[in-house]
Amino acid sequence: MHQLTPGDGEPGRARAADRGDGSAGTEAVVFVCTACATPLTTPLTRLPAVPEAPDHPFWDVEEPGPWPPTVPAGRFAIETEPYGAPLVVSDVPGPVMPRQGVSVNVHGQHLVSDGPRGNIVINPGDARHLELEHACAACCGASPEGGMNQVCVCGTLVATLSSDCCLPHELHLSAAHVRAVRTVRP
Repeated sequence: MHQLTPGDGEPGRARAADRGDGSAGTEAVVFVCTACATPLTTPLTRLPAVPEAPDHPFWDVEEPGPWPPTVPAGRFAIETEPYGAPLVVSDVPGPVMPRQGVSVNVHGQHLVSDGPRGNIVINPGDARHLELEHACAACCGASPEGGMNQVCVCGTLVATLSSDCCLPHELHLSAAHVRAVRTVRP
């Protein structure tokens, strides 16, 4: 592996991963913690956009648990909309975050994310060396409403996991806490 050239490591410019279909021998990136350089993902290639979340009637399943992942294994995409905490009051009703429903506070006011843009969205199964920490309360998984909830082995908060039964199943790596390193998919 070698480090990306200036600009390529920025999520919006991860050109190295724009090529290929994820098959063997294609150029890919591994995202590493900026604090300690621990690899946080398997090799990934870039999608042009975050896919729509799969249709998942969570109220109709026999066993509660996460939805099917939004992002296919071995791929990543850049979130262009605000995602995660903080949530702020909005005069315009709409989804609290991309691929999620409406949220209101105790006063009935609509809430929307005022979190960062540019997160790297991956399949949670492609994550490595992360542990859940202080997740926002949810019935059977992690909610992104409380902000970053995944910590690297060095102790740095680096990502936000969404894994509750009523939310899209995805992991958002913080663009401010990870960097891309080029590799070749075996």
